[in-house]
Amino acid sequence: MKRDLKPRDHSLPLKAFRSYLQFVNSWLYFRKEHVVGIEKVPVNGTPLVIVSNHQNCLNDPLSVAMNMTDRRINFIARANVFKNPVAGAFLRKIGLLPAYRMSYDGYASVAKNRATLDAAGQALFEGESVMLFPEAGHQDKRWLGTFKIAYLKIAFDAAEKFDFKRDVMVLPSCNHYSNYFHARTDMLIRFGDPISLMPYYDKYKENARATMLEINEIVREKIKELMLHIDDLEHYDQIDFLRETGYGRKYAMEHGFNFNYLPSRLLSDQKLVSALQEATNEHPEEMEQIYKDTAEFAAGLKKLHIRDWLFIRDTKWPAAVLRGLGLILLFPLFFVSIIPTGLLFLIPKIFIKRLIKDHMFDSSFHVGASVFVSVPICFILPIVLLWVFANFWWALGYMIAFPFMFVLAWNYMRLFWKFVGTCIFIKRSNRPVINKLRDLRTSIYNRLDNLLK
Repeated sequence: MKRDLKPRDHSLPLKAFRSYLQFVNSWLYFRKEHVVGIEKVPVNGTPLVIVSNHQNCLNDPLSVAMNMTDRRINFIARANVFKNPVAGAFLRKIGLLPAYRMSYDGYASVAKNRATLDAAGQALFEGESVMLFPEAGHQDKRWLGTFKIAYLKIAFDAAEKFDFKRDVMVLPSCNHYSNYFHARTDMLIRFGDPISLMPYYDKYKENARATMLEINEIVREKIKELMLHIDDLEHYDQIDFLRETGYGRKYAMEHGFNFNYLPSRLLSDQKLVSALQEATNEHPEEMEQIYKDTAEFAAGLKKLHIRDWLFIRDTKWPAAVLRGLGLILLFPLFFVSIIPTGLLFLIPKIFIKRLIKDHMFDSSFHVGASVFVSVPICFILPIVLLWVFANFWWALGYMIAFPFMFVLAWNYMRLFWKFVGTCIFIKRSNRPVINKLRDLRTSIYNRLDNLLK
């Protein structure tokens, strides 16, 4: 059976909404989005199941959709986000399908998954793409959970519709963030080599479940290789602290990686985590003490409200005074920028504290609040008013200037709080507690250097 596959095209209103989403997500919320391995993605029209780790709720599928605009992607999401009838209809319209889970939605609701699986299989049959997160829930750490095999059931159901005469492919991918919770940080989408299911068709006909379990393990290992996977959960906090702070930067530089470029930093972090795990296996007592001291160092920084980078720069008062003067000189620009953009900072923070219990939803809510509330108020409404009551050129000027004002305001506030932290550090720099932390930091680094050689 051979047929031309013609995926549905996006309607004009949906294309417009996608462009708006891309503006908020890729231009305002994230500082930089990196896409690695996009050349490995099969051409549009290939029945494709995209499978990824799940690190950051809405941001994971949204960033993939914004960077794969040549195709129609159908996402399978938690059913509870469809509870509101209006929101549910909208989510279905933009390509989301509900997944019901017994632990969240009750045993009776699980039967509704059949319709979701059928809809996803039909999308593949039409040459579209389906994206799933087989962990069936987001993680709160940089590690990969166990996989459900529903994505392979969808894939093989589509293959069966083709009478097993057309290939269906699985594309491993990963999402990686420089920071889960802060805006104006970097994110990375990394694609692996697609896996053809055609070589498994005969095995699937003989023993469907065993074949899917075999492929599932292969896919999971491929994704684990793409992402940062820290499986030592006992020492997770210490490992994550070391790779994010001065030692991670030092390790990257010494091994030829660019700590400030997220794709390179991911490779460095993978190498560092692997080296730490190997050292833990070979020198458990020494590493246990290092992790204990790292926890003490991190707790000391938190108690004093200072950051590790202050020990790297070791700034003195003259340099701090110059930075303060720079902030004073830039304040008029900040003031002009914060007036039209201020609600972008305030609205998400106000509601996050009141409505969000799971910290991993913070950034997703931030993007959602920006899309539906703060950006329409701060950006779209002023453009309309300027066009109506002034003229087109004022509206165009505001539209062009707004992103730059937002970035300027954000960076000014970031520099201001760094300046405050620097002043606190300098003021306390000669105190015994700071000297103790400095000595502990040096001791940790030296012992790690000896063990990781």
